[in-house]
Amino acid sequence: MLNVTLKDGSVRQVEQGSTVLELAASISQGLARVAVAGKVDGEVKDLSFPIEDHANVEILTLDNEEGLEVMRHSASHLLAQAVKNLFQGTILGIGPAIANGFYYDFDSEYTFTPEDLGKIEEEMRKLAKNDYKFQRREVTREEAIDYFQNKGEKYKVELINDLPKDARISMYTQGDFTDLCAGPHVPGTKVLKAFKLQSLAGAYWRGSEKNKMLQRIYGLAFAKTSDLEDYLFKLEEAKRRDHRKLGMELDLFSLHDEGPGFPFFHPKGMVLRNTLEDFWRREHQKRGYVEIRTPIILNTALWQQSGHWDHYKENMYFTKIDNEDYAVKPMNCPGGMIMYKTKLRSYRDLPIRCGELGLVHRHELSGALHGLLRVRNFTQDDAHIFMLPSQIKDEIIGVINLVDYFYKIFGFAYHVELSTRPEDSMGSDQDWEMATNALRDALEAKGMDYKINPGDGAFYGPKIDFHLKDCLDRTWQCGTIQLDFQMPERFDLTYIGEDGDKHRPVMIHRVVYGSIERFIALLTEQYAGAFPVWLSPEQVRILPISDKHSAYAEKVKGLLMDRDIRTALDERREKINYKIREVQTDKIPFALVVGDKEAEEGTVSVRRYGEQKTSVMELEDFICLIQDEISTKKIPAGNQA
Repeated sequence: MLNVTLKDGSVRQVEQGSTVLELAASISQGLARVAVAGKVDGEVKDLSFPIEDHANVEILTLDNEEGLEVMRHSASHLLAQAVKNLFQGTILGIGPAIANGFYYDFDSEYTFTPEDLGKIEEEMRKLAKNDYKFQRREVTREEAIDYFQNKGEKYKVELINDLPKDARISMYTQGDFTDLCAGPHVPGTKVLKAFKLQSLAGAYWRGSEKNKMLQRIYGLAFAKTSDLEDYLFKLEEAKRRDHRKLGMELDLFSLHDEGPGFPFFHPKGMVLRNTLEDFWRREHQKRGYVEIRTPIILNTALWQQSGHWDHYKENMYFTKIDNEDYAVKPMNCPGGMIMYKTKLRSYRDLPIRCGELGLVHRHELSGALHGLLRVRNFTQDDAHIFMLPSQIKDEIIGVINLVDYFYKIFGFAYHVELSTRPEDSMGSDQDWEMATNALRDALEAKGMDYKINPGDGAFYGPKIDFHLKDCLDRTWQCGTIQLDFQMPERFDLTYIGEDGDKHRPVMIHRVVYGSIERFIALLTEQYAGAFPVWLSPEQVRILPISDKHSAYAEKVKGLLMDRDIRTALDERREKINYKIREVQTDKIPFALVVGDKEAEEGTVSVRRYGEQKTSVMELEDFICLIQDEISTKKIPAGNQA
């Protein structure tokens, strides 16, 4: 008998050679019915895998990511089987699982069209209902080569020849279809129910443009049909919310071939941007930050001193001034070092919290550019905190509190990751351990859940990353807190301690928005362009019913603008229903309709964005309403619809 330790720490005894499925059945028949694979001593295995020694075993179902990955990999084999059935002479490439689905590459004389996807999907469903079992067979290299050569599967033969000499080679068969595969797979095709073929693309064999272009079919696969439908709905929602589309429709920003990756902000976009920056400034001033500004272009020697030259030079822009080499800054921190050194600092001066809305430039490949999410110039809401070692924990907690406050204001949930030392780092093991422990201690003092992201720290220090979750369940890395012992050393930063001697400060690099441009993109998609009142470039649009109501409309506009409410007046000779529809299209928070009755009684007819009803209000009552929504930064539910 063998001792098997389960995920919950309990131990069960099974006979040597028992399969993972038999273990699952011994726990419960219900678990055996939903099991798709097992994790034996950290390796994912088929349910048919025999347990030959004492082991740690976890039964995988479609309720966890590893189980889903096995199912998606099996779906790629089902796709390949269907294509081989329908299109004779097709040669197989590879077919892995990917996020939310799978793909398979094919070499076929027939050119697949989008219309073919439905036919292939129908064949996949027929095959799935037959519940063909996935049967694994280990073979010798010679057997595998002979089999696939006889089938004309040249790409499989190439893969086999490239395997290490001691590699275990396995093939999986379902029905009359066999593929080269390391596995594992679900027990049978009946498990594959909630899938959909999505798109076609070209893909060079093995990713090399020197090789033949194959045809790739992408598919989605989920545990349940409801999960698939939810994902498809979110895909459509993502198209509707695409910030590039909304940015043009709402006249916020534009992107042009004359400056790829360099966005143009329009007047309305500047209102949104300035509102975000004003909010940033006010909240930082409350927390003891001072604001600085450092030059965009600095001598190349500075970037060599900071270490950015060795780690970022491929992404930097350069110029010559008076025959000397200069660089356009990709980051703000070296300028902050120079600022610190302009005067002698005392321990009484620390901490010094220097904020900077700094414009930086980084070269991105043209294929990676994506609206405002991936650009070549952007504004980082940077801050550098110079502090005593004894102040580290409190300062980190202070930044965590600030980030949390900002994200709650905008309605974002988030999770936290602690990113540790990368391979290309600077500094001693002792410094890195001290810095990592300080970040961990701050997170634990706050009682925050976090996960470790190994090797993803900055080259000068570990970091806490904040990953926002939007209304479509997508995550975006925005805020970060980086603890740095290295740059103060490189720039010889000092302060005079209580003992009268010079000491080395510690510093924090941190951002909240991350990039103003990127954050605007996220907000545009989060709110589908219908920004909360306090952020909306145009907060109120006044709609007089006819020319004779223009005087009262002008009076209302003046009163609103005197209260710093962003207001526009639509005096065009258009029908009022047309004007109201246009306000909805432009996603203006409030439309105020004024006619005879409103002019006589000093009222306004209020139509809120996303609502059909109109309510009549005293003008002062409306002003109080909108001022309250602005001051409290309220996010109406309709703005996220």
